[in-house]
Amino acid sequence: MSLDHAYEDDNVFARIIHGEMPAAKVYEDEAVLCFMDAFPQSEGHVLIVPKDVKAVNLLDTPTQVLHRLIVRTQAVAGAVVDALSPNGVRIVQYNGEAAGQSVFHVHFHVIPVYRDRQEKPHGSSPAPMEELERIAGVIRERL
Repeated sequence: MSLDHAYEDDNVFARIIHGEMPAAKVYEDEAVLCFMDAFPQSEGHVLIVPKDVKAVNLLDTPTQVLHRLIVRTQAVAGAVVDALSPNGVRIVQYNGEAAGQSVFHVHFHVIPVYRDRQEKPHGSSPAPMEELERIAGVIRERL
């Protein structure tokens, strides 16, 4: 896989968007879905994905879609900070397998950073859905 990877309609994020796979949702509207990363790097790790475009990465995403994504990313990051009080927050966006992209549907990561906690590697181990749902609810209350 590379930067010119073709969009696959059955990627995990498309399946979540279409309700074929579960996700702990933080926010959803007609264009954007925000949900907890099933393999969180830290408590409160949220993914922001477009629902209305078949884009693999930042480079093939229409500008108006990127605008909606970054505005929603900012709002979610603020809610994560308000809800969980991390010491910092990392906004990450990978493009291409060599850069660390593992799901080929454009998306942003909101990753809280805590001074006293070790961050897990990208995509390392799954979290229990019950825990993801609990954290999603706390973040939703701050949006």
